[in-house]
Amino acid sequence: MAAPRDPVEDLKRIAFLLEAASEPTYRVRAFRRAAQTVAGLPKQELAERVRRGSLRELPGIGDVMERTVAESVRGEEPVYLRRLEATGGRPVAEGAEQLLVALRGDCHVHSDWSDGGSPIREMAETARSIGHGWMALTDHSPRLTVANGLSPERLRDQLKQVADLNVELAPFRILTGIEVDILPDGSLDQEEELLERLDLVVGSVHSELRMEGRLMTRRLVTALANPQLDILGHVTGRMTAGKRRRPPSDFDAEIVFAAAKRFDKAIEINSRPERLDPPKRLLRLAVEAGCRFTIDSDAHAPGQLAWLPNGCERAFLCGVQIGSVVNAGDVDEVLAWSHSHQAAAG
Repeated sequence: MAAPRDPVEDLKRIAFLLEAASEPTYRVRAFRRAAQTVAGLPKQELAERVRRGSLRELPGIGDVMERTVAESVRGEEPVYLRRLEATGGRPVAEGAEQLLVALRGDCHVHSDWSDGGSPIREMAETARSIGHGWMALTDHSPRLTVANGLSPERLRDQLKQVADLNVELAPFRILTGIEVDILPDGSLDQEEELLERLDLVVGSVHSELRMEGRLMTRRLVTALANPQLDILGHVTGRMTAGKRRRPPSDFDAEIVFAAAKRFDKAIEINSRPERLDPPKRLLRLAVEAGCRFTIDSDAHAPGQLAWLPNGCERAFLCGVQIGSVVNAGDVDEVLAWSHSHQAAAG
């Protein structure tokens, strides 16, 4: 077992870094109060409370504080502290802006071919106007009938239109793609031959979101193991606003993120205001697992392409580094990564 750290100093250091990053005062005070509470405990009592998991019985000690103290007592640098140290105490706005400027494209964009509100050309021209060099067109797959999902025949027709538009819009590039439904058994809702032809495949769960956790874990891991899938979209399926509010799906995040790392797939950081998925707790776990990420707008209209700062802010707060963000790369880099999945399976 590693030598214990000083949990009081770790809590104080977290408060200092939060303050340096212009985080809300109540959050800073919460860590300083927790430091005072822990400082007042005899070492033996502190160790016993960590062992029994009873720190939360003390005033001002919640889940985050308890986890931070327990990690420190075990001799581990607390995950919360490690994340803050990685961001260097920079203000959130500054760190998020650095991520935003680094983005070269958007991996998740819809058009009026499925449930978007504007033609492909308008979405592409808007993406170009905000400084992007490419976007992935990812309309829905057949079984999502409520979103006018594309049958194989309609998707083939779309591919022809995209090829024509790419000639007209060059050097801007529309990557061919799809947001394919991940079916309950983990299979993907589109013909394999068509998926093989696409530049980028986002896979998302849109049905049976309340599936039992063990089965949902298997469902997601099966999809990640599929060489046709590149990105796991809005991973928990949660909705935090509007009429369709729903909690996150239940699954073993450590197993899912380990699978994403193993198969070199990306976890999407979805920027839609009602999604903001994954939750920050899970996003930090994905960072700790060494996953790749995409920061996507999931835009269904031109103005929604401007939602990317939402995802960039969350990414910065959770310690996501630019080097791990797929869409911080140019077209050739993105295609080399996506094509490597099929090559590895071949």
